[in-house]
Amino acid sequence: MGSQFGDEVLEGDGFRLSPLNSGDIEDVASACRDKTTQRWLPLPTPYTADAARAFIEDIAPEMHTSGAGLVRRIGIAGRLCGVIDLKKTDWLVRQTEIGYWVAPWARGCGLAGKASRVLADWALSDQNMARVVIHCATGNKASQKAAVSAGFIHEGVARSGGFVHSGRVDLAVFSKISSDLELA
Repeated sequence: MGSQFGDEVLEGDGFRLSPLNSGDIEDVASACRDKTTQRWLPLPTPYTADAARAFIEDIAPEMHTSGAGLVRRIGIAGRLCGVIDLKKTDWLVRQTEIGYWVAPWARGCGLAGKASRVLADWALSDQNMARVVIHCATGNKASQKAAVSAGFIHEGVARSGGFVHSGRVDLAVFSKISSDLELA
């Protein structure tokens, strides 16, 4: 294993994790302007098509080529329904973090949890990561539910560990380690 994630397309039950493309610009911009998305993530505001284009064409590819992480669109029947990524990757200790958002038109069907399970299990097995973490604001119950449904274990709370538009927030910390795959 090197210090860069593979570039595979991953399949889940009814969804696909694949690279973002220029056809996703409007859906990314629309989803990232959403009130709920803006509440829990420190994204640019207002979130413009130019911000989406920069994310898709510059930031996401650079994360992959630098080894910092991997960004994937969550697609159902060809439509972007969310974004999930591996980030803050430490290749020495073999740890990475999952982040995600789900578009308003795809919420309520467990997509974040299903996508997190697929991506985490791939990172732990195929990419030889030892540990994958998810941090989410303690007030973001939907994100916490997604982490648990993906098989992550709640470890505790990082007090004042995150920042959103309204200020600092406590973060719930979840993890999944390679030996968890043997228990599944």
